[in-house]
Amino acid sequence: MKVEEKGHTIIIKDTEGNIQTFLGKVTDQHNSYKNHNLILDVTQDESVTIASLKLCSPLSKIHKKGKKSFVIVANTIDFNSVPASLLVVPTLLEAHDMIEMEEIERDLGF
Repeated sequence: MKVEEKGHTIIIKDTEGNIQTFLGKVTDQHNSYKNHNLILDVTQDESVTIASLKLCSPLSKIHKKGKKSFVIVANTIDFNSVPASLLVVPTLLEAHDMIEMEEIERDLGF
């Protein structure tokens, strides 16, 4: 797991290739990330599926209740099958763009 902070956003990259182990570590350390927007980068794991991404739903809900963005970067899935409750994009650039848009919406009161 590699953690990188860029301004108001923390990017956490999965370096082990196992999304369940990665998600467990992120969940355990959530208190240290809860005041930042969060990007989970699982592009290194070729075995990521929609079912494994759904495991992120509880963490996503908790994080979004704190008025912060939660974005997952995965590039080997069918994006049309992703549940609406999760925000999944194919690249880090798009993740940053989505966070910017969500921050603007929050500032405007949407």
